[in-house]
Amino acid sequence: MLEVKNLSKTFSPGTVNEVRALQGVDFTLAEGGFSAIIGTNGSGKSTVLNAIAGTFQPDEGRIILDGIDITRWPEFKRAALIGRVFQNPFAGTAAEMSIAENIVMAMKRGRRRGLGWAVDRNTREEIGARVRALKMGLEDRLDNPIGTLSGGQRQALTLLMATWLRPRILLLDEHTAALDPKSAAKVAELTSEIIARDKLTALMVTHSMQQAVAMPERIIMMHRGKIVEDYHGEMKRRVRIPDLVETFNRVTKRDLFSESAAVMLMGQYR
Repeated sequence: MLEVKNLSKTFSPGTVNEVRALQGVDFTLAEGGFSAIIGTNGSGKSTVLNAIAGTFQPDEGRIILDGIDITRWPEFKRAALIGRVFQNPFAGTAAEMSIAENIVMAMKRGRRRGLGWAVDRNTREEIGARVRALKMGLEDRLDNPIGTLSGGQRQALTLLMATWLRPRILLLDEHTAALDPKSAAKVAELTSEIIARDKLTALMVTHSMQQAVAMPERIIMMHRGKIVEDYHGEMKRRVRIPDLVETFNRVTKRDLFSESAAVMLMGQYR
């Protein structure tokens, strides 16, 4: 279970570039639950994932994973518990290393590494079987440099690597956004299959309304560093894309009205 409690983060405080990226974000993810975060650019979606992964330290709040407070843990220490797939298909892998070598590195994440052959026979058979399950014909190309693959193939392998050791939480940061529609659909399908099969706790940031409605059990909508809507249970089962668009429009219009009113009030006191 993941608990995010009153998380706040301001970048460049006290300057003209100040950004209040997170403002008291608070939510809990049940073990085995699959949730998505949606929102406009700058709403704080990816900032939440970065905070959980340990990319930066929050100004306030706590992050608790399986009852352990990891708020001040460095990023490398959290890596043993957290799997992550980035938007860029070329992030998180070593382009010049083979498919098998990249997967072996993922298999040893968070473990002591000794000397010896990186890919022995038994390991190679295990890798081949799990790569075959992707149904992308890559099991016969394990010695190929991973950098020679297409974006969709590489992202599918990155997903496999991120989930190989069954992380305590899987973070998906717009992991299909840079792919062509066919590849995006394939990776999304694999994502749902792996999460359901391994009963993973997963948090996905996406701009795709279609993915948000179809894939997760819960949708958290953010705007300007705050959670403005939380669709779960029967509410999530009933929600459709037009409903999400309507909520987006309502929130942004409310903000525009508030800003306009503030400007008018300021003008009265000049």
